[in-house]
Amino acid sequence: MKKLSLAFFWTAIILSNIMCAVVAYNWCNLNLLGKNGATSAPASLAIVYAIPFLLGIIICAALAIVFQKKQKQPCKEN
Repeated sequence: MKKLSLAFFWTAIILSNIMCAVVAYNWCNLNLLGKNGATSAPASLAIVYAIPFLLGIIICAALAIVFQKKQKQPCKEN
């Protein structure tokens, strides 16, 4: 269970880093296109790209916590 807990923990961290890069890239892209008149969408719309990443981060963090708690429980013997 410890390996699963660590795997989901690190997956959540990697997802958060990727989310920051994707949102920053799209914000810069929308900001540049907005200044040139190529789009009418505001640059703040780039935050929408964070929603799927946030869901993934929440799920991974929850699974990491669940596996961490299962690791601490003593084994039941019959």
